[in-house]
Amino acid sequence: MEPMIPDSGKESSQMIRAFIFDLDGVLTDTAEYHYQAWKQIADEHGLFFDRSANEQLKGVSRRRSLEIILEANQAGQRFNEQEKEQIIGIKNKIYQNLLKNITVRDILPGIEGFLREARTRGLLLAVASASRNADTVLTRLGIKPVFDYIADAGKIARTKPDPEVFLDCCRNLGVQPQSCIGFEDSQAGIEAIRSAQMRSVGIHVNVTSLAPDLPYQGTEELDVQQVLAYFEESV
Repeated sequence: MEPMIPDSGKESSQMIRAFIFDLDGVLTDTAEYHYQAWKQIADEHGLFFDRSANEQLKGVSRRRSLEIILEANQAGQRFNEQEKEQIIGIKNKIYQNLLKNITVRDILPGIEGFLREARTRGLLLAVASASRNADTVLTRLGIKPVFDYIADAGKIARTKPDPEVFLDCCRNLGVQPQSCIGFEDSQAGIEAIRSAQMRSVGIHVNVTSLAPDLPYQGTEELDVQQVLAYFEESV
């Protein structure tokens, strides 16, 4: 399958100008690779970590992920700052090695067609991910060219649920947050979208506080016309 090429297409409605996507759990699913990497780290240090605990790491940075694991094990003071940075670096090397397995087959169901339709309608597209490997993942998926902007997680000081990464996308797209729709699969992501004053589409979000404006159970349910109509009618 050839990488998708951006198509400016016809102009979209004046109200909705951009779709901004989280990466993991929305465009692809590298949760298993994250789990394997953190599991290896946890086992090496005698820390408890299972698939249920891995769910708590959705949408957060590597540093915060490590903190969550340590807190769950009551080991927050076990490592100094230098040791924590070393652990984070090792985890990322394990994860990057696992990413070599990603191909275009790992694009989540319905996403490629959804992106094409959005471009045909003239919508701007961006990726707002906490992953510093987003560029690599999108390249391996073959869909990097479709996006107008990909946030650099290394330059984002505050991770979700802070809205910084979404606001960064809005700024670089040249659009107001109120004219954007964010797509997320995590509770932290939905909170970040709301804080950015954007509207939210949730993909199988485990709601513990704030529900997405428009919820879906899976990416295969996504429909551009339906999403646009929902938010146009809700204003």
